Amino acid sequence: MFSITVRDHVMVAHSFRGEVFGPAQRLHGATFVVDARFKRTDLDADNIVVDIGLATSELGTVLAALNYRNLDEVPEFEGVNTSTEFLAKHIADRLAERVHAGALGEGAKGLSAIEVTLHESHVAWASYERAL
Repeated sequence: MFSITVRDHVMVAHSFRGEVFGPAQRLHGATFVVDARFKRTDLDADNIVVDIGLATSELGTVLAALNYRNLDEVPEFEGVNTSTEFLAKHIADRLAERVHAGALGEGAKGLSAIEVTLHESHVAWASYERAL
């Protein structure tokens, strides 16, 4: 399996419901380093996984919709605990939509999976992988 990874970051505010979250039930900020890994079994006609420039740009576009937002106020997330795991899936799903819409170029049609990892810190992160 071949892969390339691009990286960006996003800064959000949110709160959680449920005793399991302790003090994180209160409104707090989070800055996530976001890695998006694009995977395929064979390289495309240009011997690449996907255009790194387009992958970087599209990750930035997806993250821009979340950046500097209080996720508690985003209608799409109403009543949802926007955990790191949840956000990894959300970002992966938005990237998959961009692939299917052709935003990552013709060669991206051969991608087999996307994995998104959100790093909460240097010692903790969560990932979500989905097939394309």
